Amino acid sequence: MCDFSIITPSFNYGHYITECLQSVAAQEGVSYEHLVMDAGSSDNTAEVCGRFAHAEFFSEPDVGMSDGINKGFKRAGGRWVMWLNADDRLRPGALLAVKQFAGQNPGADVIYGCWNFIDREGNLMRRMTLFPFQRGMLANMGCYIGSTSTFYKRETTISQGFLLNIHFRTIMDGEYFCRLAANGKQFKYLSKVLADFRLHDKSISQGCLRRTDIDGVLVRQIQFAEARAIHRVYGITLFKDEMLNGIVDGVLFHVFRILKGALRTLYARNAQNG
Repeated sequence: MCDFSIITPSFNYGHYITECLQSVAAQEGVSYEHLVMDAGSSDNTAEVCGRFAHAEFFSEPDVGMSDGINKGFKRAGGRWVMWLNADDRLRPGALLAVKQFAGQNPGADVIYGCWNFIDREGNLMRRMTLFPFQRGMLANMGCYIGSTSTFYKRETTISQGFLLNIHFRTIMDGEYFCRLAANGKQFKYLSKVLADFRLHDKSISQGCLRRTDIDGVLVRQIQFAEARAIHRVYGITLFKDEMLNGIVDGVLFHVFRILKGALRTLYARNAQNG
């Protein structure tokens, strides 16, 4: 059994995936497998992956990113599993830091750390530091944990049947975190920068932020609907009236947003560069 399984969902991201693969190949002091779950790319993704001996490339249709990641989860054989988007990168030494931290925290089911936001060209935009797990914030404000810097103990999560909900297209990580927490899984915060998360206008989370056409607005509203579904199931719901619950959602969002800022300030000085 290897230390880590890295799952990379992919679809026509051949222009980014080289950096992703390089960042995994550069990891030292651990054993790992890197499973690229491709949905049938028509670009040079397969060719690029073929240049990296450590990468295992699987190409088959899926019904969305969550389904592709689940296919990788089911194939994973590592003690710890994470998904690394095709346009993202692991920081040097990230896997060894997680392995050492896991050894110091044997009760952890989920380990999450800090990350950098980078631009299309890979330049640093800003650093995201966090703090010990806040379940209420996760359920009522939104997904404040970075999926690309989060690791799951396979034995106590995936092997127990915990997979992504394939009906979620954009906030699948937030729903997954909330479901794991609701089932008593222990989240542990590692105050180290573990990954680079790339922001660009083609990514799932960013693609419709500034669009005002009907199709773009509809996609954005679907994203809001996913967030509201998480609030209803895992967060605080006081009324039967959805409009009243929306008011509560807004108040809680801003309360937890202020708390998030305060906690980030408190713990930021302890975050280690990656």
